Amino acid sequence: MHHTRRMATLRRSLRLLRSFSYEQFRPRVFYSSLARDTRVLIDALSHDICLPAGTPGLRGASVLDVGGGPGYFAEAFADCFYVGLEPSVSELSAAGITSFGSVRGDGAALPFADDSFDVVYSSNVAEHIPNWQAMGDEMLRVAKPGGLVVLSYTVWLGPFGGHETGLWQHYVGGDYARRRYAKVHGRDPKNIFGESLFAVSAREGIAWAEATGQLAAAFPRYHPWWAWWLTRVPVVREFAVSNLVLVLRKDG
Repeated sequence: MHHTRRMATLRRSLRLLRSFSYEQFRPRVFYSSLARDTRVLIDALSHDICLPAGTPGLRGASVLDVGGGPGYFAEAFADCFYVGLEPSVSELSAAGITSFGSVRGDGAALPFADDSFDVVYSSNVAEHIPNWQAMGDEMLRVAKPGGLVVLSYTVWLGPFGGHETGLWQHYVGGDYARRRYAKVHGRDPKNIFGESLFAVSAREGIAWAEATGQLAAAFPRYHPWWAWWLTRVPVVREFAVSNLVLVLRKDG
């Protein structure tokens, strides 16, 4: 994991943490930054896990973004054959971005043939659907043999598990966090617990990935590399790993 560790610096972690504050009121700033970071991350993982030595990178690779939203990630993968999949029509048009490859569809029933993409990834989607394991299985299905599958999501008991409802309210309970947010702000949060936000643990994600027999790596997405050991410690990882990355290499 030489390339991935090199990019996982403390400076990067602090930069991403600062960008989170823009997610609600200036989403383009947040998601554009996240998209660039995602490209760097997947480039590094590709070199470490599935690209032959000496390969220059992802240029020209087929890439499927499951839950790609309105297209913020398309520019970061402009030199690839990029396809963004999104179930919501309103989300697809939310940012007014056009001229990128987009497909409306369900992540748990991907409308693509087996072995279609070199890279399949999903960024911060699993905690927003009730059947995320089915999505993970589908991601593996449509990846080419030897291809890369990257699934990252927000861990429920981490500090950002409640998303915009606060840093501690979700520890009392998802329903409580929702009610408190509505009382304070006079409206429901964007992410409604039990409808568009679900409690997904680090343990569940790692157990699913291990059961596939194709897990290549698991680490905290926004932590510097020297804090990756937290992922290996049960219970501690539920609170300390704010976002978990599961990396799988499909059997060739």
